[in-house]
Amino acid sequence: MLIAFGGLPGTGKTTVAQTLARKLAAVYLRIDTLEQAIIAGMDDGTDIGPAGYLAGYAVAKDNLRLGLTVVADSVNGLDVTRSGWRKAALEAGVQIVEIELICSDTTVHRLRIEARQADIPGHKLPTWKSVQERRYDAWESEHLVVDTANCSIEQVVETITDRLPMLPPAATKRQLA
Repeated sequence: MLIAFGGLPGTGKTTVAQTLARKLAAVYLRIDTLEQAIIAGMDDGTDIGPAGYLAGYAVAKDNLRLGLTVVADSVNGLDVTRSGWRKAALEAGVQIVEIELICSDTTVHRLRIEARQADIPGHKLPTWKSVQERRYDAWESEHLVVDTANCSIEQVVETITDRLPMLPPAATKRQLA
């Protein structure tokens, strides 16, 4: 199964996605990490465009075809990126679960943005202003929306796992091993 997260920066995607991946013993794939690695390999400051997402789709398909569950962590703010994850799942012959994290409390959301520390060397975090101005397409596909404003990480992960379809027997065995 492919579990594709989306949501504006500061909604808790990385923390939730990492916690869920750990709980499911799934492959964790973070677009920020891929993008930063691509940027670090370039000396001229060229805009990398969709390269991080394209690399993410390819790595996800490789792991999905091995029978592994993949948790994809990205802003996923455009319909084209969401379509890319759905296409990756389709090509790998697996189910996709799309999850949008939101933070309905503007004060909490802003505090999260302003208090964040980069955890990827060289990664420049967005400002509150850039988060507010960011293009973010409305979701048109069926997806789970979880508000992280007043919930613990554990509560959010529990809400998500309660809504996930049953994992295949191989994944269950892998988790128990």
